[in-house]
Amino acid sequence: MSRRNRRGTNARARRVTNNIPGVLLAGGLARRMGGGDKPMRTIGGRTILERVVARLTPQCEGLILNANGDPSRFAAFGLPVIADTVADFPGPLAGILAALDWVAAHRPDVALILSAAADCPFLPRDLVARLYHALCEQNAQLAVAASGGQSHPVIGLWNVGLRDELRHALVVEDVRKIDRWTARYRLATVTWPVTPLDPFFNANTVHDIADAERLAALDEATAQ
Repeated sequence: MSRRNRRGTNARARRVTNNIPGVLLAGGLARRMGGGDKPMRTIGGRTILERVVARLTPQCEGLILNANGDPSRFAAFGLPVIADTVADFPGPLAGILAALDWVAAHRPDVALILSAAADCPFLPRDLVARLYHALCEQNAQLAVAASGGQSHPVIGLWNVGLRDELRHALVVEDVRKIDRWTARYRLATVTWPVTPLDPFFNANTVHDIADAERLAALDEATAQ
């Protein structure tokens, strides 16, 4: 797709994606970083979570944060904080389910919700628009992001109407892997380039934080 056509597609998609809220998934245990909240680590003078919020606020109609434990540690962000409703930290699907339930209760007019990992500081600025366009164009039920030949199923659009099926998969079938669940549905996959940087880079380890410092400077330079 040419740059001009992509801009037109994104503009049209943005006009119809203004009813899609987003959930930032921060419910993990961060074992590879020794525990704690990965999104609260600082890169380039800003927390990762600040960067994620800044990327998604213009794209979503409101954000919520999925995190377990004391929600007051995120009070400065002014976001609703929802915990997993399935016990024993069964992974990101539990956070997605909690978000789907929250939206069904608080925003019954909403049909789709975006999920994104709260430790991905360089998310695409056209994330929601392109996912939504692919979902509609392919008559899909779900849409996920990909880059560099790898799918990122934690970053995608989810159908609120599927929440009871997701609950059954988690609680009754003990399904933990996202791609095992999404394989049951019509799925659109949207690929982003990895140059000048992979927009789905995530900070999993202490070494990743060092890499993120370098990428933050590159990201800011390319945005100008």
